[in-house]
Amino acid sequence: MGLIRPVLAGLPALLLCLVSFVSGYGEHVKGSGNTVSFQVTLTWADWQPAGISRKMILANGQFPAPPLELEQGDDVEFLVINELPFSTAVHFHGIEQQNTPWSDGVPGLSQKPIPPGSSFLYKWRATNYGSYFYHAHRRGQQEDGLYGAIHIQPDASIEKPFSIIADDQQDLRAMENAERNSAPIFLSDVRKLTAEELWEAEVAMGRDAFCANALLVNGKGTVSCLGRQTIDQFTTDAQKAVLGNQRLTDIGCLPPTNAVAQGNHPHNISAIPPSVFDGCTPSNGLIERLYPNAAERYVSYDLISAAIISTITFAIDEHPMYVYAIDGQYIEPTLVDAITITNGARYSVLVKLDKPAGDYTIRVANFGVNQLINGTALLTYHNGAGIQQHPSVPSIDIAGAPSSPEYTVLNESAIVPYPPQDVSQVQAAQTHVLKISRYGQSYLWTLGNTSFPLALEDASPLLFNPTAGKKDLTVSTRNGTWVDLVFDVDDDLQPPHPIHKHSNKFFVIGQGEGKWNYSSVTEAMRYIPENFNFETPQIRDTFVTPPATTGPTWLALRYHVINPGAFLLHCHVQVHLNGGMALALLDGIDEWPEIPEEYQPYDASTLEKR
Repeated sequence: MGLIRPVLAGLPALLLCLVSFVSGYGEHVKGSGNTVSFQVTLTWADWQPAGISRKMILANGQFPAPPLELEQGDDVEFLVINELPFSTAVHFHGIEQQNTPWSDGVPGLSQKPIPPGSSFLYKWRATNYGSYFYHAHRRGQQEDGLYGAIHIQPDASIEKPFSIIADDQQDLRAMENAERNSAPIFLSDVRKLTAEELWEAEVAMGRDAFCANALLVNGKGTVSCLGRQTIDQFTTDAQKAVLGNQRLTDIGCLPPTNAVAQGNHPHNISAIPPSVFDGCTPSNGLIERLYPNAAERYVSYDLISAAIISTITFAIDEHPMYVYAIDGQYIEPTLVDAITITNGARYSVLVKLDKPAGDYTIRVANFGVNQLINGTALLTYHNGAGIQQHPSVPSIDIAGAPSSPEYTVLNESAIVPYPPQDVSQVQAAQTHVLKISRYGQSYLWTLGNTSFPLALEDASPLLFNPTAGKKDLTVSTRNGTWVDLVFDVDDDLQPPHPIHKHSNKFFVIGQGEGKWNYSSVTEAMRYIPENFNFETPQIRDTFVTPPATTGPTWLALRYHVINPGAFLLHCHVQVHLNGGMALALLDGIDEWPEIPEEYQPYDASTLEKR
């Protein structure tokens, strides 16, 4: 019985549990004996995110999709019923899929797309703890609203970092309780056009569609037209350097005629649809309101960036945050007033509820050069200390910058994992230098020597036939080895690219400005040792390349090949992924997994095995 099958009434979701297996960081995580069955039915319906009328993907009739709560070690059976008018696939972002590469949810790599009127049952184990999310991974459909939170409670054996914050037992209990009840906050953006309409527009106009119409907090927001005076006032120095004698458009966007941002590539300005670069129409969207219980002393939030193009800075007026985990990995807690969150990243924070009762504005703002756009939500609580009547004091402005020198934004370079892992004695068996640049058009990109075509999503999945992968679109590795990936950003002007690796996490071992002129990290260490950190490298699954504003930059990542299968490496800016900034990792090619019978690919029309 195949995993892609027609939707049948009362389709059972109860199947056998998966066997135990080893997690990605040397820790044997056995199944808890608990199997969590979760079902989402996907429909294509009218919705009004930020007051914008458009079609959206709803999961069980809602947006964002419903959250999935798990315990570390749980077995998961995730059933997707596709009632959309087009095919789809669902990826579990940050879930390592140890021994289950067929459940990674990438069409063309791990599965065939799920046709309309069919279903697919993903099965995997929650080997790691922390904050993750699931989202569409086909033709940019995350843009259409298919994303939902995953929170995995840590096993009792996992050491927590809260004693670094306080040693008072009551405070420690309050922090641990807050973590157990951590709530997701989705930070995202939305556009008036659907994902397919935007792709067609990019092809027609020959332009990279890098601006949004609104920012959302948990799917709610509004279109705010800032006005010419405000836009000019808050245009940043970095934006002015790109603009030259131009100005931001009425949606705060770099104009499509800006050659610095778009490159000197063919284009058809007349094909640009309304709202993509300009044409601001205000709306009356909903505002998200959070209601923490002040009696609990602390509240925990999982900040999840499901943004398509925006790099969002997040802050809560008058409430500093302890960042205690990033990408599902504990760090040494850091107290900050604001956090800049790149696409696909997750930051878990503790907020102390010690202010007078009342409303405190939550502020979100795009920090990228591409656009001046912001949004708000509200944090409301009561603690018996009197109601605050005056407006709360902002720590960031509408451009995402600190509103005064006393406020701090998280410094990514100062993050230390808890506990740290030293990789200084590790020898990489391979080094792959991957060039990031445009590929003949503003909206097409490379990750390596060529561009990864969007059409490959409809190809026969490489998991079932790895030898079919083209050499310039794949990297093959041997199981048990270590691999260094160096991202060489070589164009004059490029934004930070949030690089996301499927399967197990990686170590961020180095980054810098200037051209990468070395054959390996070992060679580079002889010349620029100050650019590397092997003793306390960050442990991530999503991390940005340094922005290339005045010249080339580079980023070096290291990972251990422990999970044979076909996994995607790509930029998590959706238009860049659609435009080809991706590569297939054929990990453990020498110990390729045997695919279970139930996951063998089937013909969508006949349901007969190909």
